[in-house]
Amino acid sequence: MAMQTPYYLVDKTKLLRNMEKIALLREKSGAKALLALKCFATWGVFDFMRDYMDGTTSSSLYEVRLGRQRFGKETHAYSVAYADHEIEEVISYSDKIIFNSISQLERFSEKASGIVRGLRLNPQVSSSSFDLADPARPFSRLGEWDMGKVEKVMDRVSGFMIHNNCENKDFSLFDRMLADIEQKFGPLLKRAEWVSLGGGIHFTGEDYPLDQFAERLKRFAGEYGVQVYLEPGEASITKSTTLEVTVLDTLYNGKNLAIVDSSIEAHMLDLLIYRENAKIEPNEGEHSYMICGKSCLAGDIFGEFKFPAPLKIGDRISVQDAAGYTMVKKNWFNGVKMPAIAIRELDGSIRTVRDFDYTDYEQSLS
Repeated sequence: MAMQTPYYLVDKTKLLRNMEKIALLREKSGAKALLALKCFATWGVFDFMRDYMDGTTSSSLYEVRLGRQRFGKETHAYSVAYADHEIEEVISYSDKIIFNSISQLERFSEKASGIVRGLRLNPQVSSSSFDLADPARPFSRLGEWDMGKVEKVMDRVSGFMIHNNCENKDFSLFDRMLADIEQKFGPLLKRAEWVSLGGGIHFTGEDYPLDQFAERLKRFAGEYGVQVYLEPGEASITKSTTLEVTVLDTLYNGKNLAIVDSSIEAHMLDLLIYRENAKIEPNEGEHSYMICGKSCLAGDIFGEFKFPAPLKIGDRISVQDAAGYTMVKKNWFNGVKMPAIAIRELDGSIRTVRDFDYTDYEQSLS
């Protein structure tokens, strides 16, 4: 009997392809790879990913706790700002703590003196084409850029985090931006023991020059005498997961429409935020449909796609590449049922690892 939709389906066979590329890069470059929990935190596959990665990196107290308790291995803590009431708990779960500003470093460095401390640098240039996601946008709050100020606190940090790649599939662009970082921060890098280059580098993509990337990372590490870290989020889980949905209704209003038992605002929020279409394969055929979510939001639309036959009520649709920034952002808008989370094992069997019901909805409120 088919599982009831909607549900996210993580396919370990597809996930393995990314893991093997990450493992190969680690071997060739000497860099370490930390899973970025802000993108993907589905801990039901952490035991599988753990064999191919070095640990996790986080953006909040809850993420660093999840990383320590569910993934283990090396645990990096970062936050745009820590609160007084949470800093001791953050430190208790962390191997490294990375402060976003000199102000935060000075405020909490004494409490964090028992673990490795770092600072985020902002090179004021990035690969992002979205202002919303650009860490180097004007007046950015993400990291320090003044060499003189950073030099004064070098006695309190041993390394840096520099995150300025966003969905960057272009190795030559990465290379140029890394050269820019070297030009701006070279003297600081020489005094560091480790440098995290963040995430947003699409190095598990099909045509990415992995050997060149590995050589560049190795050269950077050797030049400055640092341990390099990467923080792959999307690169870890790209193309590994689908959102399985069912057609609930069809209608025509100038276009053929199909309403499914899911919602982009509730289940794939980034499509709405960045005004992008979902991916449905093979997207071929003579029959075109606008696939619509079931929420009351007028713009709750997955996109327009082609199908080999007319869609009918009960048809199943698989929305592709549905892992990154989906499960970590899902919400209860309109009270639409959250998708279950299922895993397809390497032998092809499927098991449900989490389901959500009315109680979850009720208890998320007051």
